[in-house]
Amino acid sequence: MAPSRRRRYSRRDIMPKRRNHPPAPPPPVQLPLFAETASLVRIRPELNEWRYYRMAVWPDLFGRALLVRQWGRIGTEGRRRFDPHPDPGAAINALAALLRIKRRRGYQDRSE
Repeated sequence: MAPSRRRRYSRRDIMPKRRNHPPAPPPPVQLPLFAETASLVRIRPELNEWRYYRMAVWPDLFGRALLVRQWGRIGTEGRRRFDPHPDPGAAINALAALLRIKRRRGYQDRSE
């Protein structure tokens, strides 16, 4: 019987071949043109009114978007409503329309 020969592996066999390509540029950053969240308050102590209204656009599991609205008295959990929209653009348009209506009714942007 002849002795078996073992193949010796070198680093060249194990490591992938290097290619002299420049690294890919980072993807461009898209800045949001329209707000995806809003937080409003209406405070009128003479009427004992301390209200808040929050809105946000959330992605849906099915590729759609939800407009989440939450409102109530400051300091409470309040009520919450989920409005489905076919895409995020439609939800942002609905948010902008509600924002205009709420500002006309006396709500102001919450200062943080």
